[in-house]
Amino acid sequence: MRIDRSFLRSKVARRIFILFITCTLLPVTALAILSYEGVTGQLEQQGQNRLFQGVKSAGLIILERLQFISTGMKNLASSIDHSPSNPSQVSSKIALEPFAKKYFKALAVISPKGEVVPIFGDMKEIPSLKAGESDHLSSGKPLLTTLHPSGQMPRILLRTALGNQPEGSSQLVGEIKDNYLWEIVPDMVLPPNGDLCFLDHSGNVLFRSQSGMQSIPAGEIAEMVRSHTGKFEWSRGSMRYIAVYWSLFVKYEFHAPKWIIVISEPRDNVLVAAGDFKKTFTLILLLTIWVVLFLSFKQIQRSLVPLEKLREGTRRVAGQDFQAQVTVDSGDEFQELAESFNVMADKLDKQFKAMSTMNEIVRAILSVLDKEKIATEVLARLRDLFPADSAGLALFARRNELDGEMYVKDDVASGPVRLVSINLSDREYHELNTNPETQIIRSNDQTPSYIEPLSGLGMELFLVLPVFANNNLTAVMTLGFRVPGAMTEEDRVRARQLADQVALALTNANLVADLEELSWGTLYSLARAIDAKSSWTAGHSERVTELSLKIGQVMGLSRGELDDLHRAGLLHDIGKLGIPPEILDKPDKLSSKEYETMRQHAELGARILDPIAAYAKVKPLVLHHHEHYDGSGYPYGLKGEEIPMGARIFALADIYDALVSDRPYRRALNREEVREYVIARAGYEFDPKVVEAFLQVLSQQEEDTGVPSPIALTKASLSLE
Repeated sequence: MRIDRSFLRSKVARRIFILFITCTLLPVTALAILSYEGVTGQLEQQGQNRLFQGVKSAGLIILERLQFISTGMKNLASSIDHSPSNPSQVSSKIALEPFAKKYFKALAVISPKGEVVPIFGDMKEIPSLKAGESDHLSSGKPLLTTLHPSGQMPRILLRTALGNQPEGSSQLVGEIKDNYLWEIVPDMVLPPNGDLCFLDHSGNVLFRSQSGMQSIPAGEIAEMVRSHTGKFEWSRGSMRYIAVYWSLFVKYEFHAPKWIIVISEPRDNVLVAAGDFKKTFTLILLLTIWVVLFLSFKQIQRSLVPLEKLREGTRRVAGQDFQAQVTVDSGDEFQELAESFNVMADKLDKQFKAMSTMNEIVRAILSVLDKEKIATEVLARLRDLFPADSAGLALFARRNELDGEMYVKDDVASGPVRLVSINLSDREYHELNTNPETQIIRSNDQTPSYIEPLSGLGMELFLVLPVFANNNLTAVMTLGFRVPGAMTEEDRVRARQLADQVALALTNANLVADLEELSWGTLYSLARAIDAKSSWTAGHSERVTELSLKIGQVMGLSRGELDDLHRAGLLHDIGKLGIPPEILDKPDKLSSKEYETMRQHAELGARILDPIAAYAKVKPLVLHHHEHYDGSGYPYGLKGEEIPMGARIFALADIYDALVSDRPYRRALNREEVREYVIARAGYEFDPKVVEAFLQVLSQQEEDTGVPSPIALTKASLSLE
């Protein structure tokens, strides 16, 4: 028979093979372990069989005692006439029976009306009958109930019907003495140092032979509740126990769920016979180990030193120290493994840096909604990901996928970003849609329009990555390489991943732009609906908004404040939706009552905006746009700085548009008349600072239209007298 010795070609395999063959460690150890396991297994099986006999014996003893007590209770009950009208008479008769006090802690009678008449003992709470229990009693069978008062010993109640009438009769209830049920059971079934435990169907302890012993683990109790019989092991400190359990079913006779009997025995008791074998086994094993150490010390040393170096290198790599290098010159497979490890560490270093950079780019572009910032952020970090020499990102118009602007970086390492307009031909558009993943274009190929901005820079190869959002061409990312071999397949895959993230960022930006457009469109539609209530106010809200924004810009309001001003301007008269048309369109001067109704539109507008949490900053501007700087306005008579700045701007812009527009009750004033009116009311009706900004806006408008600018307003003309 020919022996296959091919595995001995490995130097490490030969060293280990010679070591263990010489020392015979494996056969000796295997023989000892198998022998020990066989002995302990047989002893454990015998111990478990003995414990199973014990739990069954304990269960039968308890069942026999319950049957004895129930028979005695039935005899008590049947010897007494049923007397629902006089339960105390029944009680006195039962109390005379010696059987009652011998086996019960307490005894009581329950009348058909639910009255409890104690016979003797302290009969505490008696639970009412549940579904099925009345029928069980009516059939003449006893009912067994277990109770677990908080902080007290369990109570075991036995009850039976009193008298000969099956339904509506009195009940005889007794609390069984614990010592009768359990007193001699442990002595009959327990092994030395063993523990006997009775549990009810919910896992609550009814009795335990060692009351101070640690509780059985909850997981094991849950398994005992689910199953009928079984075995398990558990620990108390350093002591391990072998335990078996068996369920005693008392449902038919006592209408009670099962009781669980558990017997635990120290594992050392079961395995005491294996002690001598264990000592012999230990001596043989120690002797063998010493022989192995003596004969193979040098061989083990040669193997462990390289292994320790590799382990240290692995630990450093796990701590993200990818610069870890392992030097092993053992001349065997350990040296080859160390060299492979160093190559792996270099690759992991490159991949980890690439992943970190990719994550940083993705976080950056997903956190902004401006397309220009997305493009510049991508181009700024490309050199950290790819060995590209130039790059470009073309973004196409949302409603015209052929026209776009390309952000170009001629030198990816340090060059600036320039912007170039591009226009795709139908053929180029078709090619991009036909190759949605990647395209590789060489310098001698026909140059597409989206690559022309990068051509002429010495690029030999271009990697083109179309970017689609909602199946529409949104962008094209292009990487240029002077050395074609510089781009690997891994770079190609990673570039595609980055392009997909750019698609997601552009989709988010487009979505926000759509929502913004929808929001403003809705506001403008609502403003026109408000103005449409009267033919005299058409376009009023939009004109007031436009003038207010110009004033706000002159006053240096922030972008957020201007946005709030924009929204409030379109909605400032929304309260007029609640004003009757006959008042809004009245051609004559309003009466006092009508004027008061008209004044309510500011508060009505604020109430309409109340449910919109996003307009919390807009609501005060709508509410106070008719307040006067000197406190003579409405609805609250605020003055000065108490009035929000936006509301002070609206107060002027609103009056200005009203005065330069025709109304049913008056003609429109010319701009010079309105200018004089505004100047005259500065410091009274209007904030002087707002008036000054307003006049600057008028002057700028007149300059843009070619109308000569009037004399500038002096600071003195705006001051209060």
